[in-house]
Amino acid sequence: MRFLSVAAAVFAAQGAWASERPLVRPEGAAPIVQAALAIPANSLAVGRSLRPQQRATRPATAAPVVLAASNAGFQTWVKTFRPRALAQGISGATFDRAFAGVRYDADVIKRDRNQSEFTKTLWDYLDSAASNARISNGKKAIAKHRAVLDKIEARYGVDKEVVAAVWGLESAYGTFKGSNDLIGSLGSLAYDARRSAFFEQQLIAALEILQSGDVAPRGMTGSWAGAMGHTQFMPTSYLEYAVDFTRDGKRDIWGSDPTDALASTANYLAKFGWVKGQPWGVEVRVPSGFDYSLADRKILKSPAQWGALGFKDMNGKMVPNHGKASILLPAGAKGAAFMIFKNFEVIERYNTADAYVIGVGHLSDRLKGKPAIQSTWPRGDRALKFAERKEMQRLLTAKGFDTKKIDGKIGPLTIEAVRGFQRSIGLVPDGYANLEILKRLR
Repeated sequence: MRFLSVAAAVFAAQGAWASERPLVRPEGAAPIVQAALAIPANSLAVGRSLRPQQRATRPATAAPVVLAASNAGFQTWVKTFRPRALAQGISGATFDRAFAGVRYDADVIKRDRNQSEFTKTLWDYLDSAASNARISNGKKAIAKHRAVLDKIEARYGVDKEVVAAVWGLESAYGTFKGSNDLIGSLGSLAYDARRSAFFEQQLIAALEILQSGDVAPRGMTGSWAGAMGHTQFMPTSYLEYAVDFTRDGKRDIWGSDPTDALASTANYLAKFGWVKGQPWGVEVRVPSGFDYSLADRKILKSPAQWGALGFKDMNGKMVPNHGKASILLPAGAKGAAFMIFKNFEVIERYNTADAYVIGVGHLSDRLKGKPAIQSTWPRGDRALKFAERKEMQRLLTAKGFDTKKIDGKIGPLTIEAVRGFQRSIGLVPDGYANLEILKRLR
């Protein structure tokens, strides 16, 4: 299983928009390319993480009697879980300290059970991910921590602006790291039957972290889904990739000093093959008469080969040879086009949503002083609701364009099915699954 970290827990656990950031995507899961996600309208103001993720819709009331009954059941579960934890090397003292005073958290289960629809488009997401305020705050953060960021870049070969961009999207540069008690959150999710195996694995990892002495039980805080610290590592990812860059004997990703968290993020990206000096992607102009079936992540060509087909950067120049690349059209023929390189895939290991990868990449570019995305977006389009995405898959399959699954995820198979349908009715086969296509299918 790949790295599971930052907020990927939500997706990995759900099987949709899984992220391996410091999170985990199920083996073989394809990146989601539907340009829609849920981001709270006030996320920038309150400093919330901008990971594309499914947010919870909170029921208006919670029945106290249910909470009491659930807590009694939870306490019974804790007793049965204890020997399993001890069998995996957790000491009785560590376990008892970790669970002292911990109660069932009904709100965590509500959030997990009532994931809202993805309601934001890619362009709305990018407006916030690379807003003027986020860029300004990012430049200030880099200036403040430049000495340590330079050392991290020298050690791991990952651009400091990329590390800062992850930091900016995950916790608004450390201003919103999450305040949930991790043992309580992970314990409640492990007790809940829906995805108990995944969250029990994360809970064991959290107990290992406590046992190592890196943090005290009540100091281990984070998101309701288990992501921790400045750059939102899941416990399993922390165990594998967190580093003690300050050399104080602890891998502290929670405290006011972000050094260990930033170094851990760089280490994570480096371990997954970050190529020093290579961009995540370059915005390009699509040539007239382009065969849109070539805009496929599996089709790799050198920049020179793409150039021979007419692709140039936004200044009309050939894209330098940064290695093999593919063409990404996140909004089909109507939006921006990117020539993406291996480093796109590396960021994708942190979070598999294309929106997130583009967000990190573009924010890092802006932090370097590069221009904003120049192409226009189809801002008149809205994101498809979950039920509409499933309806589209059903209709495509019924018309002979098999999506293989009816799961509401717009991945490679659905995109190819959309392309087939577009060709059959004389449209540009860009694979863009929007409301217009759904209406035509109807």
